[in-house]
Amino acid sequence: MKIDKSENKKKFFLVLSIMTNLGLLATFKYFNFFIESWVDFCSIFGYEVSLSTLNIILPVGISFYTFQTMSYSIDIYRGELKPTRSFINFATFVSFFPQLVAGPIERASNLIPQIEEQRKWIHNRFKDGFFQILIGFFRKVVVADGIGAVIDGIYNEPDIHNASSILMAVVLYSFQIYFDFSGYSDIAIGTAKLLGFDFKRNFNLPYFSVSITEFWRRWHISLSTWLRDYLYIPLGGNRKGIVLQYRNLFITMLLGGLWHGSSWNFVVWGAIHGILLGLEKKFNLLPKNYNFFKNIIIFFIVSLIWVFFRSLSFHDSIFIFNKLFSEDYLLPYVGNINSLMTVLYGLFLAIFFDVILFRRNIHLESFGSKLNTLSFSIISVFILINIVLFYSSSSNFIYFQF
Repeated sequence: MKIDKSENKKKFFLVLSIMTNLGLLATFKYFNFFIESWVDFCSIFGYEVSLSTLNIILPVGISFYTFQTMSYSIDIYRGELKPTRSFINFATFVSFFPQLVAGPIERASNLIPQIEEQRKWIHNRFKDGFFQILIGFFRKVVVADGIGAVIDGIYNEPDIHNASSILMAVVLYSFQIYFDFSGYSDIAIGTAKLLGFDFKRNFNLPYFSVSITEFWRRWHISLSTWLRDYLYIPLGGNRKGIVLQYRNLFITMLLGGLWHGSSWNFVVWGAIHGILLGLEKKFNLLPKNYNFFKNIIIFFIVSLIWVFFRSLSFHDSIFIFNKLFSEDYLLPYVGNINSLMTVLYGLFLAIFFDVILFRRNIHLESFGSKLNTLSFSIISVFILINIVLFYSSSSNFIYFQF
């Protein structure tokens, strides 16, 4: 039997690339988590284990650019992409600043050809990019940061708040994380457009979904498609029977949860989504048409699962659920009424704009160029005025921690 040396060489470099990226990710992001989890596990059986953890700073955006680099290597190995001959182009792909710290996770097949090409001024691209940046800033500094100022105290000290306050925080957090992350993606995609680059869409109105499956087709699209192409399908996808398909869905979402952070909260969050995706496959729950009632149900299911994502600890998550399902619902704590009214005003505008996009089947990435000069100017000025008048004190983007 003849050994294909070139094939072995390709496999060697693929494994080297994957191990290097996963090694860096494991060291910086998960080393302490696994050490602490092992110590806690041993203590359950009465063993006192003393292991050292690393006092290191997590590099900003490491989860995003490691995934980008891995996809580059895998695509070359599969023959779906030719390696670039320019290290500068490769380094630009990995460290391209608009999306470096929080995505979207770009594929080399999309971005590197654009880096290698001569870019030119396109007026409609400028309008699209500028308008998307404005929307992104409004979503972030008016809506998401405003919500954060209202609900952070509730999530940080759930024991002193009643069930109504916690329910309000749960619902509002769903909007906070959506407008926070989609706002960042809008700013990144819009900035790239101004520089002559077209990124892939990262959000497609996820809260209009009528199933968990559809939600993941619309939420953080660059991550969900990455997990599908480089984890779910290589595991076997749906090609090896329904039981293994459930397993593959569960593993994919479990690791997707762990990708978000080194905490059991994220593991449980991913596991629940994996179980729900399997249940939808099992009972064929995918609806054929949009239905508002189903939309509301999915929104509240997703909102409840977000509790694990936002809570400071797994203990807090369980505590919150106990309050939600066992306590009486009294008047919620609203804090500063002016702050709440500002939040509700910004949230109304943001949701109203999303409804327009959904009803007209328009993508934000191409919305600006569809407006004539007068409409573009009036709407842009209106958004700017609202940003200046109602912006909340700056806080970190939620996904910067990943």
